[in-house]
Amino acid sequence: MAVAMACALSGSAATAQQNAGGAGARSHMKPPVKLTTQQMHAQMTKQLGIEAIERGPSGDPKAPNHANYDEAKANPYPNLPKALVLNDGTKVTTAKMWWQRRRPQILKMYSKDVYGQVPKHVPGVRWQVKSTRHRSVGGHPVVVKRLIGHVDNSSYPSVNVNIQMIQVMPTDVKGPIPMLIRFGFLRYTLRSLGNGSKDPAYRNADGGPPPTWELINAGWGFAVIAPNSIQDDHGSGLTKGIIGLVNHGRVRTPARWGALRAWAWGGSQALTYLRKDPMVNGKQIGIEGVSRYGKAALVTMAYDRRFAMVLVGSSGKGGATPLRRHFGEEVATIAGAGEYHWMAGNFLKYAATKASFGSMNPGDIPVDSNELIALCAPRLAFISYGIPAKGDAKWLDQRGSWMATVDASEVWTLLGAKGLSLSQPEDYHTAPMPPVNHGLLGGKLAWRQDDGGHTDAPNTIYFIHWADKWLGYKKQPTH
Repeated sequence: MAVAMACALSGSAATAQQNAGGAGARSHMKPPVKLTTQQMHAQMTKQLGIEAIERGPSGDPKAPNHANYDEAKANPYPNLPKALVLNDGTKVTTAKMWWQRRRPQILKMYSKDVYGQVPKHVPGVRWQVKSTRHRSVGGHPVVVKRLIGHVDNSSYPSVNVNIQMIQVMPTDVKGPIPMLIRFGFLRYTLRSLGNGSKDPAYRNADGGPPPTWELINAGWGFAVIAPNSIQDDHGSGLTKGIIGLVNHGRVRTPARWGALRAWAWGGSQALTYLRKDPMVNGKQIGIEGVSRYGKAALVTMAYDRRFAMVLVGSSGKGGATPLRRHFGEEVATIAGAGEYHWMAGNFLKYAATKASFGSMNPGDIPVDSNELIALCAPRLAFISYGIPAKGDAKWLDQRGSWMATVDASEVWTLLGAKGLSLSQPEDYHTAPMPPVNHGLLGGKLAWRQDDGGHTDAPNTIYFIHWADKWLGYKKQPTH
């Protein structure tokens, strides 16, 4: 559709355009630019020279522009980029080539075209414990800390960023213990700690205890970090949050980071803090999230090699599902005026139908989700989905994620680790998906589709047991 140029740029928008990407000599004195999500989108398309952009499909099967769910039409760009081939066509045959040449290439392409570049000088974070309480979770005594990570805003006082996090640690086990950082909602977590045994809303689909209880029962600690306290989940918030703070409230340039990369940055700040806790095994900290936060968890793991493991729940496009797939959610869906803020501005180019550079499509994207998953190798990566009948919609393209996971496995093998535990090597184009509730958990790359909905709760206990095996962790009670 034609880009919404009818959204007239206000005076503040014009000022933003003049200052796009630059702080300016006195920008620390100016308030953040205020634009709507649609105006911010129009401003970015203008920077990119885009005159018309494809409209993403509807999730409503009765709509005229409904999403495709026909597998025969799902692969107009049938081949994923090869994770183990350099940009010049040279095959990657050794671990040294992966670490020194191919992995940096993939990261650079993701930063430029998909998730955006993190500026060089991002302010530091000072963590403060706001409260400490002793509680009981599933019959186990725990300490619950509420923390705030104050980001230094002395360079631009007009934007405050205070990262909200809860840390929950069992006190009846000997440390150091594994830790899982979860992207999620603090209020929900606090309620689940007290109500998990009584309220069905906090229990697994199979009737088991909530994931928070399962972690504590297994002798793990966990933390929950609130993504919206790092960066708002809408385009109008791009001049605030950590992105706006670093950019002094101005409109970002096309190469700068989006919300997914910003949330990943916040996850890394939490990791830095938690590694200093003597009860935490700093080499056994993982990251987890569902849906858009599943995307963020995978991005976090890919960029930050300090994380030991990841649980990726129902992540869809921008996460474990190939961007090239014409099935359910599509690149044009994200590049439209609703979710583009997750990505770099440059990502919009791949839905442009008319622009100064011509037109582009998802097949032009130089990287794809098989390579994003591969960036986690040889560490522990667990890809989780539910089923459409229970609410994990076809929109997420579970099969596409399976294909990407199968293809990524070869990188674990190259690095001397056991990847996806297939009975024999499979071509990702034709590899049959495992039955529901039949997990492939024999390697350091794992896949399991449970019979639950849009949540990784039913898979959490499988993740814990799987990770314990590879970490060599065994819970040791204090008495």
